[in-house]
Amino acid sequence: MDFLRNLVPSAPYAPLSKVSVAAVEQAVHPFYPTHIEILNFVANDRGIVELLSIFAAGCTAILGLTWFLVSRFAPHVRTADKWTVLWFCLCGFIHSFFEGYFAYNHTRMAGMQDLFGQWWKEYSMADSRYLTSDPFVLCMETITAACWGPLSFLMIYFIVVSHPLRHPLQIIVSFGQIYGDVLYYATSMFDHYHKNLTYCRPEGFYFWVYYFMMNFFWIVIPGFLVKSSMEQIAKAFRALDSISNSVQGNGKVASPKANGHLSKPGKGAQH
Repeated sequence: MDFLRNLVPSAPYAPLSKVSVAAVEQAVHPFYPTHIEILNFVANDRGIVELLSIFAAGCTAILGLTWFLVSRFAPHVRTADKWTVLWFCLCGFIHSFFEGYFAYNHTRMAGMQDLFGQWWKEYSMADSRYLTSDPFVLCMETITAACWGPLSFLMIYFIVVSHPLRHPLQIIVSFGQIYGDVLYYATSMFDHYHKNLTYCRPEGFYFWVYYFMMNFFWIVIPGFLVKSSMEQIAKAFRALDSISNSVQGNGKVASPKANGHLSKPGKGAQH
């Protein structure tokens, strides 16, 4: 109790009131809602500018190296497909390592002080569910890390070698990303409007940059890729139908009946 009294300078020697206790509890961590319990929380020792700069530099290095390797060892890949390779490379690293890190460490995330842990605590300013082992977030991120991460790397191979399954797999991975992202938004909004639970701090930066923009990429870009793959598959089937119709048409012209093989005996001698 003496420790708690020292945290409340307005009444250092008076018994703690309910308001004072609430104030102390709210000061324990910076996340919303303020009443949630986050065990073993340790504040980041890196600032937001440093964390975002390292993240941006890491992504730039990964994408730059990927572009160089594809250009060097697969010069036949079109520029548009190179950008798709960059996207799936970024997805592969984020899904497998960053989100995989969360799935593995979710019970001790609040106290993690390595770089990934501090990144997750910074992002949790926009969604505190990542520090409370929320069932939906945990299951969604685990599926993402286990499925969409490895398949994103496989997509790179399929694009480079022009594999015939490239577009079906691209639809599967992209649609899986869209589905998970939509559910991520929907569950948060449901809790906000129906349960009066807000997981994001009130500052607009955390909502619009972290929560909205950083997740919206996984709706817009996969949506474009799904559309592109469906168009390519439809184009392939139209070409196949055209070839099939052409073959059937040639078969009719060269049919035995057309060549006179089934004509009546003696009919050919009359010509």
